[in-house]
Amino acid sequence: MAARRRTGALVGAAGVLGGALLLGAAVRARRSRSPVSPSGAAPAAAPGPSLLPTDRARRTAKLAAYGARTGSDYVSMRARGVLAGEERRAELEEEFQLRSAEQVAALLGGMKGALMKLGQMASYLDQGLPEPVREALSQLQSDAPPMAPELVEQVLRDEFGAGPDELFGEWDPRPLASASIGQVHRAVLFDGTAVAVKVQYPGVDRAVAADLENTDLLFNVMSVLFPGMDPKPIVAELRERLVEELDYRIEADHQRLFASHYRGHPYIHVPEVVDDRSTGRVLTTELADGARFAEVVEWPDEERQAAAETLYRFAFGSIYGLRAFNGDPHPGNYLFRPGGRVTFLDFGLCKRFTDDEVTVFESMIRAMVLDRDVRAFHEVVERIGILPPGFEVSDEALSEYFGHFYEFVMEDREMEITPEWSSRSVRQFFDLSGPHAHIMKAANLPPSMVIIQRINLGLFALFGDLGARNNWRRIAEELWPFVAGPPSTPMGERIAEWASARTA
Repeated sequence: MAARRRTGALVGAAGVLGGALLLGAAVRARRSRSPVSPSGAAPAAAPGPSLLPTDRARRTAKLAAYGARTGSDYVSMRARGVLAGEERRAELEEEFQLRSAEQVAALLGGMKGALMKLGQMASYLDQGLPEPVREALSQLQSDAPPMAPELVEQVLRDEFGAGPDELFGEWDPRPLASASIGQVHRAVLFDGTAVAVKVQYPGVDRAVAADLENTDLLFNVMSVLFPGMDPKPIVAELRERLVEELDYRIEADHQRLFASHYRGHPYIHVPEVVDDRSTGRVLTTELADGARFAEVVEWPDEERQAAAETLYRFAFGSIYGLRAFNGDPHPGNYLFRPGGRVTFLDFGLCKRFTDDEVTVFESMIRAMVLDRDVRAFHEVVERIGILPPGFEVSDEALSEYFGHFYEFVMEDREMEITPEWSSRSVRQFFDLSGPHAHIMKAANLPPSMVIIQRINLGLFALFGDLGARNNWRRIAEELWPFVAGPPSTPMGERIAEWASARTA
């Protein structure tokens, strides 16, 4: 019976996604019939080369076709299992689930834009997804279907007035990685410098705009990928980040800031930007090498722990040391080398913090972690608008809900972040069917908190895969300027030496 329930859940995770896509597509199709031409054909996409369906009607039609095909396959699978034994029915259901998950990954990868970003987020954010679904969606982290070489050349000509052979001494037409907004190619400058060139997909701006208008569809997909959760915060965050990511000039500015701050760091590396080969749709940086996250999870325990510590120090150390935050904990954005050395890629979504915002973070940490004063914490979250004035909630309930997000730094002890713990964190934040629904419905995170919660959840999902364990409290006290604790690990000691030499 347990096996039966498991395979049923697997079918639900991927098969029902097809139904959600179909439902959302059907709703949008009914609402978008007015632009159809008298001949019945969908309106043509905006001019310009593109491998993408870029208008809302065409993208909706692709999703509807997938939903219909999945529904038909599901009916066929069920019919084949009518006379089969329980074990064979379980096999048929699992085969269907695997096939559906792969089809979902292929569909979203081909669509690019917001829908592909949702698949990427689901692949690493929610460890409660069935493993075959996560594995299929993880293909979207760096290996999405690429665009044709002639389209890449056209973008370069549009931006620079020259093709790749004129801009670079060497150019590899095969992409190193393909993602939701663009793909990366290896090249060599005429002075011999190896570089990575990120080229934006033609028409992806129109595809993103079409997806962001498709709110019903995004909500339906999110409701399936994250059952029981309120999709509004994720969709709102997705809307904000994708619009900003479309301008590579913004990303270049962010990357220069981080590269300057961490230049020469013994563990953290940020590639330098090549200014004269970068525009709004092309971003060229120095080429970095290293192992992907999927390889690192198989490394020896000592190496996994070192990688996790570097990720932690970069994410939270940047808030106080740089007043900035790289808000994309996507596994494809890291390259790892032995000894805890990590290259950080993709600065499309960054948040610059004001002194007042950082002071608020300090107030919350002091109240919840250092002073264990729940009343003071309640006053802070009311003052900054997370909870409405006069909101009635017991100290115990408030501590149980918000305290979970500080749990890993509450005690001066080693703590392992497991897949179960990180998955529970996601549910704690989004699951409106849980015991803290009344707090969640009243809560309204300000922008500075939304991005931090995203990195919290995404980073802890990666830590769950790494089996990360450390005395996070002591490392945090190193990074908190209002504590300024001494180095607590060998890595901390070496970083302190580097920082001291820099300021000497």
